[in-house]
Amino acid sequence: MIDSILVLNAGSSSIKFSVEAPAGPGSVRMLAVGQIEGIGTHVHFVAKDADGTVLAETRWEDGSGPTDHDAALHVISEWLDGFLGDARVLAVGHRVVHGGPDFSGPVVITPGVRAKLRELVPLAPLHQPHNLAPIDAVEARYPGVLQVACFDTSFHRGHDFAAEAFAIPLKYFDQGIRRYGFHGLSYEYVARRLTEVAPDVASGRIVVAHLGNGASMCAIRGGRSVESTMGFTALDGLAMGTRSGQIDPGVLLHLIGTAGMTVPEVTRLLYHESGLKGLSGISPDMRDLERSEDPRAARAIDYFVHAIRRQLGALAASIGGLDALVFTAGIGENSAMVRRRVCEGMEWLGISLDADANEGNAQVISTADSAARVLVVRTSEETMIGLHVLEALEQAVA
Repeated sequence: MIDSILVLNAGSSSIKFSVEAPAGPGSVRMLAVGQIEGIGTHVHFVAKDADGTVLAETRWEDGSGPTDHDAALHVISEWLDGFLGDARVLAVGHRVVHGGPDFSGPVVITPGVRAKLRELVPLAPLHQPHNLAPIDAVEARYPGVLQVACFDTSFHRGHDFAAEAFAIPLKYFDQGIRRYGFHGLSYEYVARRLTEVAPDVASGRIVVAHLGNGASMCAIRGGRSVESTMGFTALDGLAMGTRSGQIDPGVLLHLIGTAGMTVPEVTRLLYHESGLKGLSGISPDMRDLERSEDPRAARAIDYFVHAIRRQLGALAASIGGLDALVFTAGIGENSAMVRRRVCEGMEWLGISLDADANEGNAQVISTADSAARVLVVRTSEETMIGLHVLEALEQAVA
């Protein structure tokens, strides 16, 4: 085995990881991918090679498994030591949801950086603490190894003021209350991938729909983010698996004031009980809803598609038209039904869908004479993080 980069994406009860090997200047190759989930309860660890073959798998059903992120990382690193053999972990890249106003790109983690990242916890209280938890554990397990924080917000930095600000007193903007946008690592990877699979439109006017349990859309022009559906938090914009998406602020004032709900209760409602789950009363998973004959499932899908179509028109307006629409992430990559319904009646925007290509999950699913290209591009946030870490390594030895 060869010296490699470890990529970590930590959630509240899970750590996703990948092992990326340098493959020449500005290039990495995935060697393995996996996750440990159910930390503290029914823990499941699995690692697979780049082809999807299971390399290792363990389940702890009796509560004897890892109870925190430090213990979970120990499981990953024990497996990694055996997988790499005599090879080394060159560096570790971390997905960090929020970079705030100070971090506009990946950054090598130092004590000062770590302190600033902790200060951003109030901006993403349900994500940031879990993203930061493995940093200390990595330092203990791999003393002195280079660690790099890669932010979901970075790709969206540089938006015009009008796209970034809220119409509240300017002092709040200066305090960091602004539209940040998220899923940036996914959008950055897709924009990079388009230069390879569709170079004729890669620098044009593109809308990318990142549709998964978390869902958002981004308008890209010249390879740069111009507008995003997510704002100050990862709640805004599209309805998601369990998150509400766009909502009238007056509803929140009503829930807290007239209905007497507490802030923690409203937080749980918006993050965990809304979206497809709340609308359907069945499931947050689009696959379950597509299979269901319950009319509530159909209504939830109707809402989801309507929100995407509405945002598609708005995002195309923000970049002056549309050269390509790209679907990515779990739903975007796998649900032919959602893609078809989003594109139906969008001829006015230059979209003409090839039904057979769409049903077959082809990479290009628009017709040959479609004015706007429609593509399905598999995203890889882990690869994008690996590339950023490789760049930091190359700079460190330059």
